[in-house]
Amino acid sequence: MKQSLAQIALVVKDYDEAILFYTQVLGFTLVEDTPLSDTKRWVIVAPAGSTGCRLLLAKAGNDQQASFVGNQTGGRVFLFLHTDDIWRDYHQYKSQQVKFIREPTVEAYGTVAVFEDCYGNLWDLIQPNN
Repeated sequence: MKQSLAQIALVVKDYDEAILFYTQVLGFTLVEDTPLSDTKRWVIVAPAGSTGCRLLLAKAGNDQQASFVGNQTGGRVFLFLHTDDIWRDYHQYKSQQVKFIREPTVEAYGTVAVFEDCYGNLWDLIQPNN
């Protein structure tokens, strides 16, 4: 059997606001933006050049879902973005006013920094050692 993780749903306040952040600020690719109804869209973004897991931007549909926007994991780092050059991406994101919670540090597994997305979700930006 072969399986892989294809997408992760990320609850957002607004489709267009989230698309703008992920594509214009982080440099992700808009893979799909398909209307499903008057209020619901199927929106997928992925890191540039990625062939792995993608993000499904899912607009909060009720107050309970909206209460989790920006805090889907109770304040823990939620997503992990691997890079081949952390300093390039770090400086690019800083120039786009991305808020870094932790500056790059060298760890046993690689160099890592922690940043917030436009809603406050925490991300690890990691350049693995291997």
